[in-house]
Formats: sequence, structure tokens, C-alpha cells
Amino acid sequence: MSSSLLFVCTGNSCRSQMAEGFAQRRLGAAALVASAGTEPAVAVHPLAIAEMARRGIDISSGYPKRIDLLNAADFELVVTVCDHAKENCPVVPGAKMLHWSFPDPADAVGTPEEIAAAFRKVADDIERHVNELLS
Repeated sequence: MSSSLLFVCTGNSCRSQMAEGFAQRRLGAAALVASAGTEPAVAVHPLAIAEMARRGIDISSGYPKRIDLLNAADFELVVTVCDHAKENCPVVPGAKMLHWSFPDPADAVGTPEEIAAAFRKVADDIERHVNELLS
């Protein structure tokens, strides 16, 4: 499997940050793993940070980045993790493109427990996809 992965979503505040964390843990520090957004948010969502910390992965130093500020040519595989990003992600010459569609947990409504459960479910789904990809 590729040792240079870029995960892209709209805000780069939840889904792509989580995917980056799971992939980096699987591949180790030697691999180039990053995430970016088509319309980056101001910060990584605190509930994404909390959910990943619960899993033993620290993404607290991450920050949303614009995809056009990265050198996309560095990546062998680009994975969009939301439909909006798929529609707005620039073509990366030479990279394999893959699409996964996950709901944005930041859009979850309800009690604090229900919102946390939405983050947990999306993280579960992303972790399963990353593990399958890297197996």
C-alpha cells in the first residue's frame, strides 16, 4: 500500500483529521500522511480531538489546511472523505484517487451524549476504512 496518503474533506476539522490520525498510527512516522480541506475551518473540532484521544491518538496539534497549499504531487493516494470534497478536490496528477462518504459529525444535533455518539460512529467507520485500505 501507498506510503504517502492525503485525506481531504471540506473543513479539515473532523473526518480527514481522524483519517490522518488512524493512518499515521498504522503506517508509522516514516510515512507521509496528511489531511487538508477544500474550505478549511478555523480549528480542529474539539470533539474530534476528544474522540481520537479516547482511542489513544493525539490529533490536538493538527490544524485545518487548504489543499492548494500542500504539494499534492507528494502524495500517491488522495482519499476524499465527504461528497463535497470529492466534487471540489483538484485532480492530483499521478495520484490514485479514492472516495469515501462519511457524514459530518460536526452537524450532529441532540444531547451532548448523542453528539458524542455521532463522533464515535464516524470515527469507527473511518477507522474500519483505513484499516481495510492499509491491510
